[in-house]
Formats: sequence, structure tokens, C-alpha cells
Amino acid sequence: MAGYRRQLYRDDAVVLRVQKLGESDRIITLLTRRHGRLRAVARGIRRTTSKFGARLEPFGHVDLQLAGDPKGNHGSSLHSVSQVEGIDLYGKRFLGDYPRYTAASAIAETAERLTPVEREPSLRLFQLTVGALKALSRGEHATTLVLDAYLLRGMALAGWAPALIACAVCGTPGRHRAFSVPAGGTVCPDCRPPGAAHPAPATVDLMSALTTGDWVLADATEAGVRRECSGLVAAHLQWHLERALRSLPLVDRGPSVTSTASPPDGTGAVVLRPRGDVEAGADGANRE
Repeated sequence: MAGYRRQLYRDDAVVLRVQKLGESDRIITLLTRRHGRLRAVARGIRRTTSKFGARLEPFGHVDLQLAGDPKGNHGSSLHSVSQVEGIDLYGKRFLGDYPRYTAASAIAETAERLTPVEREPSLRLFQLTVGALKALSRGEHATTLVLDAYLLRGMALAGWAPALIACAVCGTPGRHRAFSVPAGGTVCPDCRPPGAAHPAPATVDLMSALTTGDWVLADATEAGVRRECSGLVAAHLQWHLERALRSLPLVDRGPSVTSTASPPDGTGAVVLRPRGDVEAGADGANRE
């Protein structure tokens, strides 16, 4: 539109991803509090003289001023960053900690995948993402527990929460032993499809605890239960996303274990996967 002047507005945001642009600029992917996910250009941020380059690194919680139409009705889809103030730069606290850094990467990638439409406000997801990064930076709970709690609650916000206290197919209440990713969670004996996993009861209890925030129970679980829980959560998430997360296989989940996996189509084919490999369908649970 002729004569249109870019509007200035402020918002606080989490930095999800950065990409190089030209010789000195970057494109910053942000999850904002009031305007959802958007992308902005940070001019000259890669120069040594940049005043706010260090503030726009991944996983930081920042307050910034942007130039552009917040509703995206006018001008370019890329906004411009004009001012940045750091609220809490969580990434600086675990740059040298591989498990926490990779978990934060998985959180950021998941947040981006759960907001497919730009500029669509998602306050609860924003708050959940900030809370997860804060928990990682404090180190009060095991890294994988924080990540799995984030993934489970993120899926709940998206309407994909796995059924844990009733059959995902018929709704029969109770503690069911079988878990089917395509079916949507735990299933009763009558509804159990071929290839369904049979996780330990403690694994389902852990998934429920992470969903509700029962950290006393979650912190007391054993490593094997946590690994099995991670596999089920990752498989359930990637089934609904319909694609694998690139960062999840990099997450350090502890000592190497051999897991069995069944593809989402329920064929029951078994594959051996190494530690940390959580491609779609690798739920890490025993099968009959």
C-alpha cells in the first residue's frame, strides 16, 4: 500500500530459532506473548559492534520492539527488530551442558511445530515454553522429565493428549496395560490393536504425573521407566505432527538401551534402535 509506514509495537517473546541472512543479518523466529509465532529481521546482529546480538540467541526470554503490522495485513511478513532487552537469557546457563541444550532445542522446535499459523496468539503455549526453559536452567528436575512434561502438556493444549485413565477407543475407565499410538493412548483388551505396546504400569503413572505436575512421583521414578516414558511420548507427538522432530534423536537420555518399536500403521514390525533414537513409532516399550 502506497504511503504505508511500519507500525512500532512491543511484546515479550522466546527466541526459538535463528537463521543467517546476508552477511550481517539474521532472521529470528519468535514465540511472542500476545502475537503468537512470528519472524523478524535483526539487522547487523552478526557484526561485532552490534548492541543486542547476544540478547537474540536461542532460548532467551526477551522484551523487544518490532516494526511491522502485528496483524500481518500490510507490508512484509518479516518484521524488523529495533530494540531488545533481555528478561532472562536461559540459554547462557546451559550452553556447555549437552543434555540440557538438546532438550531446550527439542522444546523450541516443538513450540514452532505447535504454532503452524503465524501471528495466531497462543498465550498458554508461550507460558508453558517459558516455564520449561526456566525449569531446565534451574536444574531442579531431570532434563528428560522436564522435556517430557513439556511435550505432554503441549499436546494437551493442541488437543492430542494421550488417554491414560480410560480406553482411548471405547472410553472404558481403568488402568489398561496396552498403549497404542495410532489409537490415542491406553486401550482395553477388547480394543487393543495388533502391535500395541505394553509399558510397565509405572510408565503410565509417570506420564500422568508429568501431565498433572506431580513432581514428587516423577522425581522418584527409575531410569528405565523414564526411558520408556520418553519413547511413548515422542512416538505419540510425532504421530500427530505427521513428521519427526530433528532435535529429539539428539537428546541425551542416559545409558544405552536396546528398544523395540512398531510403526504407526500397527503392522507390528520390530526394529532395533540405539539410545536416543525416537523417530516416529519408536516408543521403547515391550510388545507381545
